Amino acid sequence: MNGPTVDYSIVIPTMGRESLRALLESLDTASGPKPREIIVVDDRPRAGDLPLPATVSSVQVIRSGGRGPAAARNAGWRHAEGTWIAFLDDDVLTAPDWPARLAEDLRDLDDNAAASTARIEVPLPKHRRPTDAERGIARLATARWITADMAYRRSALIAVGGFDERFPRAFREDADLALRVCLAGYVIAAGQRVTRHPLRESGPMASVRAQRGNADNALLRRKYGARWRQRIGEEAGLLRRHAFTTAAGAVAVALGVAGRKLPALVFAAIWTALTGAFAARRIAPGPRTPGEIGRMTLSSALIPPAACWHRLRGELRHRNATHASPLALLFDRDDTLIIDVPYLADPTEVQPVPGAADALRKVRAAGIQLGIVSNQSGVARGLISPEQLAAVNARVEDLLGPFATWQVCVHGEGGGCGCRKPEPGLIRQAAADLGIDIGRCVVIGDTGADVAAAQSAGARAILVPTARTLPCEVHRARREATVARDLTEAVRLAMAGVP
Repeated sequence: MNGPTVDYSIVIPTMGRESLRALLESLDTASGPKPREIIVVDDRPRAGDLPLPATVSSVQVIRSGGRGPAAARNAGWRHAEGTWIAFLDDDVLTAPDWPARLAEDLRDLDDNAAASTARIEVPLPKHRRPTDAERGIARLATARWITADMAYRRSALIAVGGFDERFPRAFREDADLALRVCLAGYVIAAGQRVTRHPLRESGPMASVRAQRGNADNALLRRKYGARWRQRIGEEAGLLRRHAFTTAAGAVAVALGVAGRKLPALVFAAIWTALTGAFAARRIAPGPRTPGEIGRMTLSSALIPPAACWHRLRGELRHRNATHASPLALLFDRDDTLIIDVPYLADPTEVQPVPGAADALRKVRAAGIQLGIVSNQSGVARGLISPEQLAAVNARVEDLLGPFATWQVCVHGEGGGCGCRKPEPGLIRQAAADLGIDIGRCVVIGDTGADVAAAQSAGARAILVPTARTLPCEVHRARREATVARDLTEAVRLAMAGVP
């Protein structure tokens, strides 16, 4: 195979499952470049024998103290020496040519690529419909950033600090790491290697136990805002419906205890209808055997209160959790996103600044909302009509994509309004319009007025100086905010959470 050798290490966290032996044997006999090392991280609270093949001698075993897969993976990659760290779960099955396919996926990636994903296959039974538990495992095949087989550049892991060990389960820690890597300005490439994730027995109440993940969802919400599901590529969850179901059941019990039978029956009927609909939706695509129907009926009654309890527990536990990444970037328009034309009234003269389209594309890919906060006093002066302003702004979106909020001050300098920058009105209204905390907004502009408006509102500010930026404004921004060379650097700094 042509091309330079790929330097990689393999890290496998384990709880001692017998499947580890088959994985190591498969890696030992696979074709392609051998790893620098294979590090098995024993994450059991107590030491014990691991199912290691006697014929595989290149395996190093380290212990992580039973602190969960995030901590185990951190222990593994920090011990490893490879340029790339290939994370594998101990229950996957790699293909006979997996090392060769991994090398192909990694070999041509540039320095901007932090990771390479694999395609995960989950073999479902062919002789019957899959059960609810099996369908849950099958969702791994469509997960966006699953670490069942995920190779990360070691330098990228160092840059973002690795996995967040506040995630104690094999749940959400992979999405959190990927989000932070993207926010740091890297991209994650889709690889072509294929890894199989077999089905496994998980017990009759696995779906109820899985509701513990709602505590981890609370941490993601604290870190990345209310739109966190969209940012990791997931559809809306069922928590609101579960909360309504749980509330109906609780009210029915409370009214019954209080002796108010008729209202209690009404709320009990609501609970029954909601629970029945939830159970039916889970039963319909399955094998519909008596055992599966019984499990789905019972677990459908237990899941809503379990989900609510774990989410409440997570919200309380992580109430002080923060993340430096912004939830929104708010841009000045002229000389920041588009080349300044005084009192621009002609849409055909709109010209983006170099790098604007690519920079905004990365922001959108990371799930961060975008907004415009712009002074346009030409309207008050009669130099631009409202219709011309709207046409110019529409052209900006044609060239640079949509913005979630447009906040434009059309007043003159002596109008005494509270929205014209350096007043904070535009920033405050943009944050309110987006439904986010002002402190999680970053304002990017080219004048001291942009910086002052951001600071007055309580947002962070990044100044991108141009020919019209006064030296004193640059000097002040260096002391009180952040100064970037160009828009591309400003966006990178903002996404990385640089203060």
